Amino acid sequence: MPTRNVNLTDDQDAFVERMVKAGKYQNASEAVRDAVRGLQQRWNEDELKLAVLRQQIAAGVDALDRGDFTEIGDADLDAALDTFASN
Repeated sequence: MPTRNVNLTDDQDAFVERMVKAGKYQNASEAVRDAVRGLQQRWNEDELKLAVLRQQIAAGVDALDRGDFTEIGDADLDAALDTFASN
């Protein structure tokens, strides 16, 4: 297994130590590996969300290109946004 030197802030180091002392992890390396797994998961989820957002944007642009939209005047904008937010 590769070894890396990682600099932690005092607060981060104290947190890792608390987790180890509490028995959540056997050692600091195990805690840091779990943190990296969490980072990997968050990045994967963010990439998935970004892909879905890109699909939704493309669908919206396609709808605009087809003329499939409804114009809303300034007076009706708040009500339209309220309806959108409740969905």
